[in-house]
Amino acid sequence: MDKSRDDYIARQRLRLGTGQVSRRGFVMSALAAGIALPTAIGWADAARAQAPSKGGLLRLGLGSGSTTDTLDPATYEGPVNTVLAYLYGNNLVEVDSSGKLVPELASEWASDDAATWVFKLRDGVEFHNGKTLTPEDVIASINHHRGEDSKSAVGGLVSQIKDIRADGKNVVFELSAPNADFPYVLSDYHLIILPASDGAIDATGGVGSGGYVLETYEPGVRIHATRFANYFKSDRAHFDAVELISIIDPTARQNAIMNGDVDAIDRVDPKTVSLLARVPTLDILERPSTLHYTFPMRVDAAPFDNYDLRMAVKLAVKRQELVDKILLGHGVVGNDHPISTANRYHAEIPQREFDPEQAAFHYKKSGHSGALQLSASDAAFSGAVDAAQLIAASASETGIEIEVVREPNDGYWSDVWNKKPWCVSYWSGRPTEDWMFSSGYTNDTEWNETAWRTGEAADRFNAIVVEARAELDDAKRRELYAEAQRLLADDGGALTPMFANHISAVSKGIGHGDDIASNWELDGAKAPERWWTAS
Repeated sequence: MDKSRDDYIARQRLRLGTGQVSRRGFVMSALAAGIALPTAIGWADAARAQAPSKGGLLRLGLGSGSTTDTLDPATYEGPVNTVLAYLYGNNLVEVDSSGKLVPELASEWASDDAATWVFKLRDGVEFHNGKTLTPEDVIASINHHRGEDSKSAVGGLVSQIKDIRADGKNVVFELSAPNADFPYVLSDYHLIILPASDGAIDATGGVGSGGYVLETYEPGVRIHATRFANYFKSDRAHFDAVELISIIDPTARQNAIMNGDVDAIDRVDPKTVSLLARVPTLDILERPSTLHYTFPMRVDAAPFDNYDLRMAVKLAVKRQELVDKILLGHGVVGNDHPISTANRYHAEIPQREFDPEQAAFHYKKSGHSGALQLSASDAAFSGAVDAAQLIAASASETGIEIEVVREPNDGYWSDVWNKKPWCVSYWSGRPTEDWMFSSGYTNDTEWNETAWRTGEAADRFNAIVVEARAELDDAKRRELYAEAQRLLADDGGALTPMFANHISAVSKGIGHGDDIASNWELDGAKAPERWWTAS
C-alpha cells in the first residue's frame, strides 16, 4: 500500500473509532481505495472494537507527589500535578498527541506581529460550579502568576506579558517583545483557567472546566475525581471516575500494576521493563522524549560559585555509563543543556566526555579541597541515588571526593530541591527552546534551580533568550539558540548527563489511540481525558 493510501485509511479508521463515520461508510471508503472487501470488513470490526466507550474507573499509579503539595496551580511540580491540572482544568490551547498545538478553551488565535496576540474564546464552556467561561476568567487566571510578588513556577514565562485585556469574547495579550512561540506557553499545566470572582481566582478551590470534578484531594496520597457531565469535549473524558495514587517507590509501583491494583503506572524503572513486558495483561508504552535528568549546582552557593569547580564536576562524569547502567539504554547522553534532539533548534556542539586529566586540572585550579555533598533521592527519578553513586565513583578517579547524601522521598521537592547547593533533579522538557529556557534557566523564573542569574555569561544568555524570542528569521534564530546552549553547557550550573525515554506500563483493559504523546508521560499527562475502558 502506498503511503498516501495508507494515511487515508488510517484517518478513516480513526473517524470510525470516534463515531465520525459509520461502519458501512468506512467499508465503502476502503473499497474505493482498492482494499479487498474481506480485509475492509475485518478492519472495520477491529476499529469498532477499539472505539472509546464510556464508563469504568481509571487508576493511575504515579511516581511523584508529596504531602506538601497544594491545589494552587502556581505551586504545581511533578507528574502527579501535571496530570491533576489537565484532569480538572483546561488551557487556552493544548499540545495534541502528535505534538501539534491545537485549540482548547480558545477556538482560534492570531497575531500580525508576534507581539499582540488575540485569542477567541470557545462558546458553551462551563465550569464545575456552573459558571460560564468569560475573558475575565482567563485574565484573572493568568494574572495569578504575574507580578513582582508572585512565587509562581511560571513567573518567568508570563513575565513577557505587558498587558492582558478583554475585547468582547476575545482575550488580547500585549507582549513586551515579539514571541513567535507565545501560544505554546499558554498550554503549560500551571496556566489552567479557573473561574474568577471580583477579578481573582480561588487558586485552591479545585474548580475548573476539565473533564473531571475533584471529589477527594489527599496530597501525596490519593486524588479521586468523577466525570463532569457538562464537559465541552463530548468525545473525551470517557471514564466514570479517575484516581491518581502516589506510589513513589518503583518496586511498589511495579507490584501495583502487576497485581491489578492500578491500571497504569508512569516512570517504569528501566531495570524492570523486560519483566513487565512479559506480563500478558500489560502493554509497555515507550517514547523518546525531552525528559532529562540533571544534577544542578547552585552557583550562588560555595563551592559551586567557582567556574573551575563546576567544570571539573562536568568533566568527571561517565555519561554513557549512566545511560547504560541507570537507563539500561532507554535514553541518550546529555551535554549539560536541556535541549534534546527532539527540539527544533538542537545544536550540534562537541559532546562533553569523561576527561580525568582536564577534570583534575580544573579541580586543582578551583582551589577546593574536601568532599562535595550531593543530595539524592529516588523521588527525583528511579535510580537517582545509584546515579549519584556512579558519579561519585567516576569523580574519585579524577581526585574529586563526592559524598552522596540520601534524602527522604517525602518533602524532597520542598525541602531539598532548589535549596541544597547540589542535588538531583529532572525536567520533562518543553516543546520549544524559549519555553524550556524560560521555565528553568532565565533570571526571572522561580524554578532556576542552579541560581545562574548573574555574570557575563548569564547576562548574555538572558539577552539571547529575549532576542531569539522576537527573531522571525529561522537561520538567525537557530544561531542564537545554539549560542544559548553553548553558554549553558560551559558556564551554567547544570550537570545534565542523560535524556530518558518516557516508559509507562498500561493494563490491556485500558484502550488508547495509536499515537501516544511524548511531551509528558502518560499520553501528554492526558490519559484520563484521552483513554477509555477497552471493550
